[in-house]
Amino acid sequence: MAIDIGAALRVVADEPNPEPHVAHNYSPIPVTAATAEGAWVTDVDGARYLDCLGAYSAVNFGHRHPAIVAAALEQINRVTLTSRAFRSDRLEPFCAALAGLAGKDMVLPMNTGAEAVESAIKVARKWGYEVKGVPDLQAQIIVAGGNFHGRTTTIVGFSDDPDARNGFGPFTPGFVRVPFGDADAVAAAIGPDTVAILIEPIQGEAGIIVPPDDFLPRVRDLCTAHGVLMIADEIQSGLGRTGKTFAVEHWDVVPDIYTLGKALGGGLVPVSAVVADHDVLGVLRPGQHGSTFGGNPLAAAVGLRVVEMLSDGSWQARAAELGEHLHTRLRDFVGSGVIAVRGKGLWAGIDLEPGRGTGKEFCLRLADHGVLAKDTHDSTLRLAPPLVVTHDEIDWMADRFATALHS
Repeated sequence: MAIDIGAALRVVADEPNPEPHVAHNYSPIPVTAATAEGAWVTDVDGARYLDCLGAYSAVNFGHRHPAIVAAALEQINRVTLTSRAFRSDRLEPFCAALAGLAGKDMVLPMNTGAEAVESAIKVARKWGYEVKGVPDLQAQIIVAGGNFHGRTTTIVGFSDDPDARNGFGPFTPGFVRVPFGDADAVAAAIGPDTVAILIEPIQGEAGIIVPPDDFLPRVRDLCTAHGVLMIADEIQSGLGRTGKTFAVEHWDVVPDIYTLGKALGGGLVPVSAVVADHDVLGVLRPGQHGSTFGGNPLAAAVGLRVVEMLSDGSWQARAAELGEHLHTRLRDFVGSGVIAVRGKGLWAGIDLEPGRGTGKEFCLRLADHGVLAKDTHDSTLRLAPPLVVTHDEIDWMADRFATALHS
């Protein structure tokens, strides 16, 4: 399991590509997965690692969960892709179940999280023109500083992350950025042409940033008062990760639109969705938006199984209970190598003290002790273990975290 940390850091610093046939748009931890099951990954040399990243929440139910694999295999033996030119017998059941889970009427199925966000932007603009009466080409959408909604050219255009943004312009107009967590700034930014506020209830890529308790309720009230759509990007935070089906539930907030992805595919296939009521999604008509793979029979079968698994609340309760234990263990390190711990459920952002190395360096040390995690920015890392992780495995991870802090 020993990782040459110095060599790994030199790869980052000098920018050679250890996989010369793969575009060098990632700088991964030097662990090469061969198999995985539950919360554990085994590399090509047979070393085992506790996965505390969970593919950025895409593996909420663990690697190769038997119930999800069974649904996929059953569908693979029937039909996998027809395009939306024809109907499939899995699409309506999936959309009906997901709409019910979210308390909405209608689902627009897509593939990736970025596609879901792009689709929600299109829907919000069209709603603004057709329903709110905003003049053509004048629609404005308010977004938050520190946001991460994907990496399409439209989305990075309203990012404030230079790595995501620099070198990819010109960008799409129509977005106003305000500080995350500042409801007064949101109120000041709303104008007659504002059609939506697009926000992550908890910011993931920024370092698991939890807003002040009054922020999301005030945003909801502002949206209602001004006839503005509230779009909750729950692609990372949703579907059980924080101990609730949706993170907005921690603040008793119901958005007009959810964007979902990652965990919706059960760790097997890309599945994403925009979920809203008919008076919002109903603005789309045939030919105005589409996807060859969106809502394909295999994706719909997998997504339906995921929704079924979430329907009784047991996964959410498990994430809440184990999340309390995770945060209790991590808070023990505050003042002893850690500055702060944030998050909800099985989702934690950890700020390291100066002198403990960058987030990348610390993740390399963790990997050398059998724990897979990922840095965000500077000396911050995040943990998002699959919801199948156990109490004892969290303790095992915390013990190795302590060792890595002092190695």
